[in-house]
Amino acid sequence: MADSQHASIPFRLSEMEHKYGEHAHLIANPFLLSHLSKLCENATVQPTVNRLVTILYRELLQAVVNNEFPRRNISVPTRMIQSTEKGVYEGEVIDRSTRVVTVNIARAGALPSQVAFDALNEFMDPAGIRQDHFIMARTVDDKKRVTGASIGASKIGGPVDNQIVLFPDPMGATGSSMSAAIETYKEKVPGKPSKLISLNLIVTPEYLRRLKADHPDALVYALRLDRGMSEDAVLGTVLGPFGTGRRAWTTRTTSFLAPVAWAKLSTTPGSRRRGPGQAWTGSVDDCG
Repeated sequence: MADSQHASIPFRLSEMEHKYGEHAHLIANPFLLSHLSKLCENATVQPTVNRLVTILYRELLQAVVNNEFPRRNISVPTRMIQSTEKGVYEGEVIDRSTRVVTVNIARAGALPSQVAFDALNEFMDPAGIRQDHFIMARTVDDKKRVTGASIGASKIGGPVDNQIVLFPDPMGATGSSMSAAIETYKEKVPGKPSKLISLNLIVTPEYLRRLKADHPDALVYALRLDRGMSEDAVLGTVLGPFGTGRRAWTTRTTSFLAPVAWAKLSTTPGSRRRGPGQAWTGSVDDCG
Protein backbone atom coordinates (compact mmCIF):
# COMPACT_ATOMS: atom_id res chain seq x y z
CA MET A 1 0.00 0.00 0.00
CA ALA A 2 1.31 3.46 -0.93
CA ASP A 3 2.03 5.98 1.81
CA SER A 4 -0.86 8.46 1.66
CA GLN A 5 1.33 11.42 2.71
CA HIS A 6 2.78 11.60 -0.82
CA ALA A 7 -0.49 11.33 -2.72
CA SER A 8 -1.05 15.09 -2.83
CA ILE A 9 1.84 17.37 -1.88
CA PRO A 10 0.76 20.71 -0.36
CA PHE A 11 2.70 23.81 -1.32
CA ARG A 12 2.13 27.28 0.10
CA LEU A 13 4.01 30.16 -1.42
CA SER A 14 5.29 32.72 1.08
CA GLU A 15 4.10 36.10 -0.23
CA MET A 16 4.07 39.72 0.85
CA GLU A 17 0.64 41.14 1.63
CA HIS A 18 -0.48 43.39 -1.21
CA LYS A 19 -3.48 44.74 -3.09
CA TYR A 20 -2.21 44.53 -6.66
CA GLY A 21 -4.44 41.61 -7.57
CA GLU A 22 -4.23 37.85 -7.80
CA HIS A 23 -1.99 38.00 -10.88
CA ALA A 24 0.93 39.38 -8.84
CA HIS A 25 3.05 37.21 -6.54
CA LEU A 26 5.55 39.19 -4.47
CA ILE A 27 7.62 36.51 -2.83
CA ALA A 28 8.56 36.89 0.84
CA ASN A 29 11.95 35.20 1.17
CA PRO A 30 14.70 36.63 3.42
CA PHE A 31 17.29 34.30 1.87
CA LEU A 32 16.64 35.58 -1.65
CA LEU A 33 16.29 39.21 -0.56
CA SER A 34 19.71 38.91 1.07
CA HIS A 35 21.19 37.76 -2.23
CA LEU A 36 19.29 40.43 -4.15
CA SER A 37 20.55 43.19 -1.87
CA LYS A 38 24.09 41.97 -2.49
CA LEU A 39 23.46 42.01 -6.25
CA CYS A 40 22.23 45.62 -6.02
CA GLU A 41 25.27 46.89 -4.12
CA ASN A 42 27.40 49.33 -6.09
CA ALA A 43 30.53 47.36 -5.22
CA THR A 44 29.24 44.06 -6.65
CA VAL A 45 31.01 43.21 -9.92
CA GLN A 46 31.67 40.18 -12.09
CA PRO A 47 31.92 37.26 -11.60
CA THR A 48 29.77 37.76 -8.48
CA VAL A 49 26.97 39.38 -10.50
CA ASN A 50 26.44 36.29 -12.65
CA ARG A 51 26.70 33.95 -9.69
CA LEU A 52 24.05 35.87 -7.77
CA VAL A 53 21.73 36.10 -10.77
CA THR A 54 22.05 32.35 -11.24
CA ILE A 55 21.15 31.65 -7.60
CA LEU A 56 18.22 34.06 -7.66
CA TYR A 57 16.72 32.74 -10.87
CA ARG A 58 17.07 29.09 -9.96
CA GLU A 59 15.22 29.79 -6.71
CA LEU A 60 12.59 32.00 -8.39
CA LEU A 61 11.99 29.31 -10.99
CA GLN A 62 11.56 26.77 -8.20
CA ALA A 63 8.77 28.86 -6.67
CA VAL A 64 7.01 29.14 -10.02
CA VAL A 65 7.32 25.42 -10.74
CA ASN A 66 5.98 24.46 -7.31
CA ASN A 67 3.04 26.84 -7.53
CA GLU A 68 2.09 26.74 -11.22
CA PHE A 69 3.27 23.55 -12.95
CA PRO A 70 0.97 20.52 -13.25
CA ARG A 71 1.75 17.36 -11.29
CA ARG A 72 1.22 13.65 -11.71
CA ASN A 73 1.47 10.56 -9.54
CA ILE A 74 4.23 8.08 -10.25
CA SER A 75 5.47 4.72 -9.02
CA VAL A 76 9.27 4.41 -9.14
CA PRO A 77 11.39 1.52 -7.82
CA THR A 78 14.19 2.80 -5.59
CA ARG A 79 17.53 1.20 -4.78
CA MET A 80 15.83 -0.56 -1.88
CA ILE A 81 13.91 -2.73 -4.38
CA GLN A 82 16.90 -5.08 -4.31
CA SER A 83 16.15 -5.80 -0.63
CA THR A 84 12.36 -5.55 -0.43
CA GLU A 85 9.38 -5.40 -2.77
CA LYS A 86 8.27 -2.32 -0.84
CA GLY A 87 11.22 -0.36 -2.18
CA VAL A 88 8.99 1.79 -4.40
CA TYR A 89 8.22 5.50 -4.23
CA GLU A 90 4.61 6.22 -5.05
CA GLY A 91 3.53 9.83 -4.95
CA GLU A 92 3.09 13.19 -6.60
CA VAL A 93 5.80 14.92 -8.63
CA ILE A 94 6.00 17.65 -11.25
CA ASP A 95 4.69 16.36 -14.58
CA ARG A 96 7.89 15.98 -16.62
CA SER A 97 5.94 15.95 -19.87
CA THR A 98 4.82 19.59 -19.41
CA ARG A 99 6.02 21.66 -22.34
CA VAL A 100 7.72 24.93 -21.43
CA VAL A 101 9.13 27.86 -23.38
CA THR A 102 11.52 30.27 -21.69
CA VAL A 103 11.88 33.58 -23.50
CA ASN A 104 15.19 35.43 -23.60
CA ILE A 105 14.44 39.15 -23.80
CA ALA A 106 17.91 40.25 -24.82
CA ARG A 107 18.51 43.74 -23.55
CA ALA A 108 20.68 43.65 -20.46
CA GLY A 109 21.87 40.06 -20.86
CA ALA A 110 20.61 36.57 -21.66
CA LEU A 111 21.56 34.91 -18.39
CA PRO A 112 18.12 34.73 -16.63
CA SER A 113 16.48 32.79 -19.46
CA GLN A 114 19.54 30.57 -19.88
CA VAL A 115 19.47 29.72 -16.18
CA ALA A 116 15.80 28.78 -16.45
CA PHE A 117 16.42 26.75 -19.61
CA ASP A 118 19.26 24.77 -18.05
CA ALA A 119 17.37 24.16 -14.81
CA LEU A 120 14.23 22.95 -16.60
CA ASN A 121 16.25 20.52 -18.68
CA GLU A 122 17.62 18.95 -15.52
CA PHE A 123 14.30 17.56 -14.26
CA MET A 124 11.80 17.92 -17.11
CA ASP A 125 11.73 16.04 -20.41
CA PRO A 126 14.25 18.00 -22.54
CA ALA A 127 12.18 17.27 -25.65
CA GLY A 128 9.49 19.61 -24.28
CA ILE A 129 11.78 22.48 -23.22
CA ARG A 130 12.68 25.29 -25.58
CA GLN A 131 14.23 28.74 -25.49
CA ASP A 132 13.03 31.61 -27.70
CA HIS A 133 14.81 34.92 -28.22
CA PHE A 134 13.91 38.60 -28.65
CA ILE A 135 16.21 41.51 -29.39
CA MET A 136 14.36 44.47 -27.89
CA ALA A 137 14.92 48.14 -27.13
CA ARG A 138 12.90 50.90 -25.57
CA THR A 139 11.43 53.63 -27.71
CA VAL A 140 11.64 57.19 -26.40
CA ASP A 141 10.31 60.61 -27.38
CA ASP A 142 12.35 63.76 -28.04
CA LYS A 143 12.65 64.30 -24.29
CA LYS A 144 14.04 60.78 -23.77
CA ARG A 145 10.86 59.63 -22.03
CA VAL A 146 9.98 55.96 -22.52
CA THR A 147 7.07 55.57 -24.93
CA GLY A 148 7.13 51.84 -25.56
CA ALA A 149 9.33 49.04 -26.86
CA SER A 150 10.40 47.81 -30.28
CA ILE A 151 11.43 44.31 -31.34
CA GLY A 152 14.50 44.39 -33.55
CA ALA A 153 14.66 40.65 -34.19
CA SER A 154 13.31 37.39 -32.82
CA LYS A 155 13.82 33.65 -33.01
CA ILE A 156 10.71 31.69 -32.03
CA GLY A 157 10.89 27.90 -32.22
CA GLY A 158 7.30 27.08 -33.05
CA PRO A 159 3.73 27.06 -31.72
CA VAL A 160 2.95 27.48 -28.02
CA ASP A 161 -0.39 25.71 -27.76
CA ASN A 162 -0.97 24.41 -24.22
CA GLN A 163 2.58 25.32 -23.22
CA ILE A 164 3.77 27.34 -20.24
CA VAL A 165 5.65 30.42 -21.47
CA LEU A 166 8.12 31.98 -19.04
CA PHE A 167 9.56 35.49 -19.37
CA PRO A 168 12.62 35.82 -17.08
CA ASP A 169 13.48 39.54 -17.04
CA PRO A 170 15.33 41.05 -14.08
CA MET A 171 13.96 44.59 -13.84
CA GLY A 172 10.28 45.25 -14.46
CA ALA A 173 10.17 49.06 -14.64
CA THR A 174 7.73 50.48 -17.19
CA GLY A 175 6.39 47.15 -18.45
CA SER A 176 6.64 48.20 -22.09
CA SER A 177 9.08 45.48 -23.15
CA MET A 178 7.30 42.72 -21.28
CA SER A 179 3.92 43.78 -22.63
CA ALA A 180 5.28 43.78 -26.19
CA ALA A 181 6.81 40.32 -25.74
CA ILE A 182 3.60 38.84 -24.35
CA GLU A 183 1.54 40.49 -27.08
CA THR A 184 3.76 38.89 -29.70
CA TYR A 185 2.97 35.41 -28.39
CA LYS A 186 -0.73 36.18 -28.28
CA GLU A 187 -1.02 37.77 -31.70
CA LYS A 188 1.74 36.30 -33.89
CA VAL A 189 2.68 32.86 -32.54
CA PRO A 190 0.30 29.95 -33.31
CA GLY A 191 -1.46 28.31 -30.38
CA LYS A 192 -2.74 29.43 -27.00
CA PRO A 193 -0.33 29.03 -24.06
CA SER A 194 -1.64 27.39 -20.91
CA LYS A 195 0.10 30.09 -18.82
CA LEU A 196 2.10 33.27 -19.38
CA ILE A 197 4.44 33.99 -16.46
CA SER A 198 6.81 36.91 -15.89
CA LEU A 199 9.78 36.18 -13.59
CA ASN A 200 11.36 39.38 -12.24
CA LEU A 201 13.87 40.21 -9.55
CA ILE A 202 12.47 43.71 -8.97
CA VAL A 203 9.23 45.29 -10.19
CA THR A 204 7.63 48.71 -9.86
CA PRO A 205 3.96 49.59 -9.30
CA GLU A 206 3.91 50.94 -12.86
CA TYR A 207 5.04 47.58 -14.18
CA LEU A 208 2.26 45.75 -12.34
CA ARG A 209 -0.30 48.29 -13.55
CA ARG A 210 0.84 47.94 -17.18
CA LEU A 211 0.68 44.15 -17.21
CA LYS A 212 -2.65 44.06 -15.41
CA ALA A 213 -4.09 46.49 -17.96
CA ASP A 214 -2.55 44.96 -21.09
CA HIS A 215 -2.50 41.28 -20.12
CA PRO A 216 -4.72 40.48 -17.14
CA ASP A 217 -4.23 36.76 -17.81
CA ALA A 218 -0.45 36.99 -17.31
CA LEU A 219 1.10 36.13 -13.94
CA VAL A 220 3.95 38.03 -12.29
CA TYR A 221 6.43 36.48 -9.86
CA ALA A 222 8.88 38.93 -8.31
CA LEU A 223 11.29 39.05 -5.38
CA ARG A 224 10.87 42.72 -4.53
CA LEU A 225 8.54 45.63 -5.23
CA ASP A 226 10.44 48.91 -5.45
CA ARG A 227 8.58 52.01 -4.29
CA GLY A 228 11.48 53.34 -2.22
CA MET A 229 11.40 56.96 -3.43
CA SER A 230 7.71 57.39 -2.71
CA GLU A 231 6.27 59.75 -0.11
CA ASP A 232 6.18 58.62 3.51
CA ALA A 233 2.39 58.30 3.28
CA VAL A 234 2.87 55.60 0.65
CA LEU A 235 5.73 53.78 2.37
CA GLY A 236 3.69 53.26 5.51
CA THR A 237 0.86 51.44 3.73
CA VAL A 238 0.22 47.87 2.60
CA LEU A 239 1.61 47.24 -0.88
CA GLY A 240 -0.93 48.24 -3.48
CA PRO A 241 -2.39 51.16 -5.44
CA PHE A 242 -2.28 54.34 -3.35
CA GLY A 243 -5.13 56.78 -3.94
CA THR A 244 -7.30 56.54 -7.04
CA GLY A 245 -6.91 56.41 -10.80
CA ARG A 246 -3.68 56.03 -12.76
CA ARG A 247 -1.69 58.01 -10.19
CA ALA A 248 -2.46 55.31 -7.63
CA TRP A 249 -0.04 53.02 -9.47
CA THR A 250 2.66 55.64 -10.04
CA THR A 251 4.86 55.67 -6.97
CA ARG A 252 8.50 56.73 -7.15
CA THR A 253 11.07 53.96 -7.21
CA THR A 254 14.77 53.70 -6.51
CA SER A 255 15.28 51.00 -9.16
CA PHE A 256 18.62 50.08 -7.66
CA LEU A 257 19.05 47.11 -9.96
CA ALA A 258 18.89 48.89 -13.29
CA PRO A 259 21.67 51.49 -13.09
CA VAL A 260 23.93 49.57 -10.72
CA ALA A 261 24.10 45.80 -10.78
CA TRP A 262 22.29 44.82 -13.93
CA ALA A 263 24.19 47.21 -16.18
CA LYS A 264 27.31 45.25 -15.23
CA LEU A 265 25.84 42.18 -16.88
CA SER A 266 25.49 43.98 -20.19
CA THR A 267 28.15 44.40 -22.84
CA THR A 268 26.34 47.27 -24.53
CA PRO A 269 27.93 50.69 -23.83
CA GLY A 270 26.08 53.91 -23.24
CA SER A 271 24.02 53.37 -20.11
CA ARG A 272 23.42 56.39 -17.92
CA ARG A 273 22.48 56.50 -14.30
CA ARG A 274 19.55 58.45 -13.02
CA GLY A 275 19.35 60.55 -9.92
CA PRO A 276 16.70 60.12 -7.25
CA GLY A 277 13.27 60.83 -8.69
CA GLN A 278 14.49 61.20 -12.28
CA ALA A 279 13.18 59.26 -15.24
CA TRP A 280 15.46 56.50 -16.50
CA THR A 281 16.92 57.56 -19.86
CA GLY A 282 19.64 55.03 -20.65
CA SER A 283 20.19 52.94 -23.75
CA VAL A 284 19.22 49.40 -24.75
CA ASP A 285 21.11 47.77 -21.90
CA ASP A 286 18.72 49.27 -19.34
CA CYS A 287 16.14 47.20 -17.54
CA GLY A 288 12.43 47.82 -17.70
